[in-house]
Amino acid sequence: MLEDDRPLFLQIAESVEESIVDGSLAEEAKAPSTNELAAFHRINPATAAKGINMLVDKGVLYKRRGVGMFVADGARERLRGERREAFVADYVTPLLAEARRIGLSASDVRALLTESATTATTD
Repeated sequence: MLEDDRPLFLQIAESVEESIVDGSLAEEAKAPSTNELAAFHRINPATAAKGINMLVDKGVLYKRRGVGMFVADGARERLRGERREAFVADYVTPLLAEARRIGLSASDVRALLTESATTATTD
């Protein structure tokens, strides 16, 4: 699962974030411990802790002393908001810039998106 060239602690953080966004790790649920993550991914517990601590710093997870880490209330919506912003920056803005360069109007782009979405759902 952890295979690309990005630092392992970032991959750990993103994996936990993905579980929150997709709903498999609910708000106020206990998050996997650093030891569980380290054992599962066969990495150093300090590396897993670094990823978890990133999420604590972001306010996605919080610690209950003596119990463990838990998903913060509102974490899912916060992460979804971050992803929406990244989606716009990474995909929508370049798409619209290219559309302008090749002479497509906003309504042309909407029509293409609608057509593509329809095609994608029927495949």
